[in-house]
Amino acid sequence: MFDDLSGKSVVVTGGVTGIGGAASLAFAAAGARVFAQYHGGGPELEAISAAGIASLKLDLTESGAPQWLMDAVLARHGRIDVLVNNAGSLVARVPVTDVEDDFIDRVFDVNCRQMIHCCRIAARIMKEQRAGVIINVSSIAARNGSSPGGAVYAGSKAFVSAFSKTLAREVVGHGIRVNCVSPGTIHTAFHDRFSDEAKREATRKTIPMQRLGIAEDCAGAFLFLASDSASGYVTGQVLEVNGGQLMA
Repeated sequence: MFDDLSGKSVVVTGGVTGIGGAASLAFAAAGARVFAQYHGGGPELEAISAAGIASLKLDLTESGAPQWLMDAVLARHGRIDVLVNNAGSLVARVPVTDVEDDFIDRVFDVNCRQMIHCCRIAARIMKEQRAGVIINVSSIAARNGSSPGGAVYAGSKAFVSAFSKTLAREVVGHGIRVNCVSPGTIHTAFHDRFSDEAKREATRKTIPMQRLGIAEDCAGAFLFLASDSASGYVTGQVLEVNGGQLMA
């Protein structure tokens, strides 16, 4: 179905666990040459390695790290056809009345600043290639807001969506498409860490499909947006994947 992805060079940040891991495996199954950045790692690394996916442990919030990542991909694959900016975190649930400057910096560094730098570097490479696809990961929180304690996170993800639409306008003349995947409540380690079982169950009851998503539910959205044959006329869009949790 996505035959045109075969042989493509795909880099996925946060590409070992959760949604990013599912995306990396789906691209590899489609025949792409995948390079996955990760920070925390875990047992999922075995499946990533078994699929023939190259990986690099790197903290993208460190100065210069996005350039190191792109240089490593170019050294291995010679080009970058698809960039998936999936790395991000809520960091912690903090009420707005308790938010301090360093917390704001941490949330925006991991969700926005490193993503901007990855886009900047990849866009320059793709401009020379006259082709490329950038897919940034937003969140249902960007439109609906987050649950209490997640205001800074929700704002950072709204930034991702707005930034992506603007970037799409800037680079479309160079053959580059830019879109977002916006997951709803996907039951990964993210929600195990930041949401207790009662909260997850309460959320599940509000979803028309009556279940939380799993990481694999998002994988097809990445393949669709990366494939020129499937979505060659799609840019500047936010694709919601949430089981009907958001209908607007």
